[in-house]
Amino acid sequence: MTAAIPVRLRDRFDPRPGLARLRRSAGAILQIVVAATAAYAFSVYVLGHPAPLLAATVTVSSLGLVRDARPRRVLQTVTGMLVGVLIAEAIVLTLGHGAWQLALTLLMTLATARLLSPQPGFAIAAAIQSVIVLVMPVSVGAPPITRLSDAVVGAVAALLVTALIPRNPRAEAARDVRAVFLALDDTVAALTQALRRGSRARAERALEKARAIDPLIGAWREALDSTVAVARISPWLRGRRDELGRQQRIVTAMDLAARNLRVIARRAAYVADDGAARPTVADVLEGLARGIALIGESVDDIAAAPLAREEVLAIARHLDPREMAPEAGLGDQNLIATLRPLAVDLLVASGMTRDDARAAIPRL
Repeated sequence: MTAAIPVRLRDRFDPRPGLARLRRSAGAILQIVVAATAAYAFSVYVLGHPAPLLAATVTVSSLGLVRDARPRRVLQTVTGMLVGVLIAEAIVLTLGHGAWQLALTLLMTLATARLLSPQPGFAIAAAIQSVIVLVMPVSVGAPPITRLSDAVVGAVAALLVTALIPRNPRAEAARDVRAVFLALDDTVAALTQALRRGSRARAERALEKARAIDPLIGAWREALDSTVAVARISPWLRGRRDELGRQQRIVTAMDLAARNLRVIARRAAYVADDGAARPTVADVLEGLARGIALIGESVDDIAAAPLAREEVLAIARHLDPREMAPEAGLGDQNLIATLRPLAVDLLVASGMTRDDARAAIPRL
């Protein structure tokens, strides 16, 4: 009889997270394989270089598996590597190979790279390629600039595939959108429960959930900004520019909405000290939650945007603390007042201008 595998050990070897990583990296892997192979083949069959190591390594290193596939990032990495190759080639041609030449090459490369760019990765990329040039011997009969030309070929290949074979940022962005709106829904649900039960502990848990939304929105924004940057040069994504601009407006508005949720949660935790239930505010939050869900749908389906706008407007027009809770104390009225900026942000996310959204809220 086979012994049972301990839970922790089984989780460690669970293939599902690995398969998820593989799916997320499929576009990047395709890019790297195509670019590195094309660069290698060009150097071998067109330029006649017998061992174009740099053509492949520059391509692989500049593309990488990072989420940020913006052409500017690729160009910065490529530039750093070309700086390293150029400095190393100059030292090899004038001073030859050796340990002290390696030290001099690294010193000059790292110093130059730090002068040119504030990014540490720029300097490291330059240093690695300079070491390869200094250590790798030139093929017999090859001209001195062989390795530099191979590096240029790799750089061009990396930039070309960034435009012609863009990664699948839509799938990444879709995952990020789902994560953000699930977290928003979870936060509002926790906050609504706290208000209905007059529970400070539940309000504080809602505050923790609201704070956890920030990195999720950061990931969504990064994926979206990367897509926008690629769309500027990619013929396949150029037609999506307007749609991407609309999504950028949504992510900016939802970022502000998440911050306002933190303010609401802090205020709810403060007023919950008395243990009193606040069903009126809870009902308002539930209504805004329906608007938030429709905004999430509108990211992919623009037809949901007017529905979200009407849902939020129906609540926003009555967000006057004196009207909603005329007999309430100052603390409760301040709590209702904190819902007003949230409603404005949600209206902006649904397609309204910020001025029109503010005008929809009753004046105090």
